[in-house]
Amino acid sequence: MKAVVQDRYGEADVLELREVDRPAVGDGDVLVRVRAAGVDPGVWHLMAGLPLPVRLASGLRTPRNPVRGTDAAGVVEEVGRNVTGLRPGDEVYGTCDGSFAEFALARPDMLAPKPARLDFEQAAAVPTSATTALQALRDTGRLRAGQHVLVIGAAGGVGSYAVQLAKALGAEVTGMCSTGSTDLVSSLGADHALDRTRAEVTEGGHRYDLVLDTAGNRPLALLRRTLTPRGTLVVVGGEAGGRWLQGIDRQLRAVALSPFVGQRLRTVLARQRPDDLRFLTEAVEQGLVTPVVDRSYPLAEAAAAVRHIHTGHARGKVVLTV
Repeated sequence: MKAVVQDRYGEADVLELREVDRPAVGDGDVLVRVRAAGVDPGVWHLMAGLPLPVRLASGLRTPRNPVRGTDAAGVVEEVGRNVTGLRPGDEVYGTCDGSFAEFALARPDMLAPKPARLDFEQAAAVPTSATTALQALRDTGRLRAGQHVLVIGAAGGVGSYAVQLAKALGAEVTGMCSTGSTDLVSSLGADHALDRTRAEVTEGGHRYDLVLDTAGNRPLALLRRTLTPRGTLVVVGGEAGGRWLQGIDRQLRAVALSPFVGQRLRTVLARQRPDDLRFLTEAVEQGLVTPVVDRSYPLAEAAAAVRHIHTGHARGKVVLTV
């Protein structure tokens, strides 16, 4: 089968399309014929091996799993003998091992039926980014109906889901984004769309119960001034900094400072959970959440897709078609 693999850490040119063996299906595995695969910033970090501590899990000198990609949508090709509830021919989406390939293995509990209202490209854009937004708002941010929420980076992969999910959870939502994305953010349901080139988050003196900063680099002191006295800041990602921390230092500083101030300063490291995938599936089916796909690339152009994500200019999600 064809797959996007890497033999070493580095920039996007380490990614190569090659012929590799099809994964062997174990008793508890599901083999998915991938139709589309989602691309998110985590792909870049695993490809580059940065920040350096990620190599403790992915391989110190070379990637332990050379096939990139996690999010996928496709058709069940084969199931292990202990798998129930799924059968060949079922259209599914969720997370797999090495989804930048024609076939990928998955745990059955990490897959769900593909929502009928989504095509494969849209479905592949959901799992990681939507899960991150959900856990940041509901679990870490403890969002309650009626609260005022600011989403910074509202047109991005996580941000576009955060706007929709915050509205679905009953919040009043303000989305901050680039000049060309204010109409998109409004169309996602934001009550207010702020152009980040024209206004800083503190302008106007408005205070928010919850601020979700998706891969931003604003100082913590600035973000705290946008919160109510008992408000919550949730920092998602961070791309600035050196090889050792890559922006994680701001998250660490937030957690360290939080016990000494009245506001809750938190970070989120999303985990894929079956219950959350079921929640998102229902939200999609009800029309509460719709993926925003910025652009699609063929599998052979995976390097270009990862480069585009890393620029930070994608509106919504980027996917690969297989």
